[in-house]
Amino acid sequence: MSAASQEYTANGIQVLKGLEAVRKRPAMYIGDTGLRGLHHLVYEVVDNSIDEALAGYCSEITVTILPGDAVRVVDDGRGIPVDMHATEHKPALEVVMTSLHAGGKFDKGSYKVSGGLHGVGVSCVNALSSHLKVEVRRDGRVYEQEYERGIPVNEVRPVRASESDATGTTVTFQPDFEIFPERAYNYETLRSRLRELAFLNRGLTIHIADERQSPPRGERFNYEGGIVAFVKWINENKTPICDEPVLIEGEKDGVQIEIAIDYNDGYTENVLTFANNIPTHEGGSHLSGFRAGLTRTINAYGQAENMFKKDLPALSGDDVREGLTAIISVKIPEPQFEGQTKTKLGNTEVKGQVEQLVNQTLGAYLAEHPTAAKKIVNKCIGAAQAREAARRARDLTRRKSALDSAALPGKLADCQSNDPAECELYLVEGDSAGGSAKQGRERRFQAILPLKGKILNVEKARLDKILGNDEVRTVITALGTGVGAGIFDLSKLRYHRIIIMTDADVDGAHISTLILTLFFRYFREVIENGHMYIAQPPLYRVKKDKLERYCYTEDQKDRLVEEFGGPKGVYVQRYKGLGEMNPEQLWETTMDPEKRTLTRVMLEDAAQADRVFTVLMGDDVESRRRFIEENAGRVRFDNLDI
Repeated sequence: MSAASQEYTANGIQVLKGLEAVRKRPAMYIGDTGLRGLHHLVYEVVDNSIDEALAGYCSEITVTILPGDAVRVVDDGRGIPVDMHATEHKPALEVVMTSLHAGGKFDKGSYKVSGGLHGVGVSCVNALSSHLKVEVRRDGRVYEQEYERGIPVNEVRPVRASESDATGTTVTFQPDFEIFPERAYNYETLRSRLRELAFLNRGLTIHIADERQSPPRGERFNYEGGIVAFVKWINENKTPICDEPVLIEGEKDGVQIEIAIDYNDGYTENVLTFANNIPTHEGGSHLSGFRAGLTRTINAYGQAENMFKKDLPALSGDDVREGLTAIISVKIPEPQFEGQTKTKLGNTEVKGQVEQLVNQTLGAYLAEHPTAAKKIVNKCIGAAQAREAARRARDLTRRKSALDSAALPGKLADCQSNDPAECELYLVEGDSAGGSAKQGRERRFQAILPLKGKILNVEKARLDKILGNDEVRTVITALGTGVGAGIFDLSKLRYHRIIIMTDADVDGAHISTLILTLFFRYFREVIENGHMYIAQPPLYRVKKDKLERYCYTEDQKDRLVEEFGGPKGVYVQRYKGLGEMNPEQLWETTMDPEKRTLTRVMLEDAAQADRVFTVLMGDDVESRRRFIEENAGRVRFDNLDI
């Protein structure tokens, strides 16, 4: 027996009790300990209040960000029970707050539908908070208990009589910043999720307030139109085909189904799916059922009305989803999610239920609204014709073997490594900067693709036209993934870092936006999987004698000039473009992994991102002008050193 085997005994088996496991491995329960996990704490608490609303007992929720980045969540639900638990011999409130897999979600008499079926939500928040206080209003009294890192510091106790018959729960928690390195909640991120919840729960009022600034800011969300209002909000700056979104709703075997759809004159599909109010980013059975029902119903109508020609006997799923905006929301008594973060719905029975409802309701709508129906089908036919043209153009961009260098764009300076995890692709503005980047790069893992001028605005073009654009086609070929539904394959991505490198001026920002539009519309998974970055080149070079430094902001430059003893004898160079830098300077400031600053492009709110791209890159000039005027003062860069 080896020495190592002899050392492995029962003493090496560690048992984590209570909430210790959560503090030991927080990412297992909330996804990660970065900004996403920090915000997930709020969502877990809010989800409990939403479940009360789903049960019909809560009409108003208020979320407040407090000074110091503590958070308070107040609802007017029934209030967590405080009576003694029969088997745990503790007040039910303490059981819920300190025990994993404990809660009312397992008992269908308490909650018919809920999002938090794992029973680890609020107890995880408690475990990962340096301090948490819960206040319960029920039975004419107000009860309180406080905790530190998940451990009760006092008993559940009545503190006063309730001023009225009001009921509800208030949870105030301070995240443990020993666990979460990011110390600041993002108001916009929380606002987006709360607005989404208000859309999904018709008539529910949700408030958000931020008291970290003076005066505090806040908003109120209440949408009597529910998901129909959600679709209208997403399509606000687009041109719809129908007068009103189509609402499909019904219930089968306890599953509540709500779907709102609308078509616009754009070319991209935007479908958001939810199960028990939880965003299912990876779709699942409800999405599969919707797609099957939509394709079948539109084909049935087109064939019945003799709208198809001999060379087009039927429409594909891609054809019927061009220009489609849809919200799919199902509420299920026993949802089956993949993992605690619940990104994909697995209930197989839901597919047939959704498909049947779509067939019935949408079929009736098309029959009753022939003008709108013919507009929809004709748009789908146009998409099919463009698809065939795109298929022919796409043949030019199919990725060949990595050894077949002739298949890659001629102006691409590829890297030597064949390991995508190691490789980087710089999309560089202009041939001049591209030439410097090619000379200054680390050839082993850095590839350079210069882009001439401003690429095509894909917001205003179908895929066949996009594939006919030389600059866009070189990008697609270099990526290696293919493009389009049924073709795109993220596993074939040749570079795991795609870096946009443009001049630090208005034109450079415009080119960056055009490239981001291309990726958001046709390579969204590249962004979602964290492969997209924006380089941050310096604005100034400041030199005095033998001292030389680069500055990325006006303030940095002013401070450095002062540090060098004032403007006299100090040389300040303002870079108007990347092409003004020689290869050594470009490497040192923007490409050296040890010194460069990159901003990672993240997708946190797909609906809001869709609206912004539509405003900035669409045809409505007035909405774009208004957006710029309202948001120009809020532009900022959150740099991530990589």
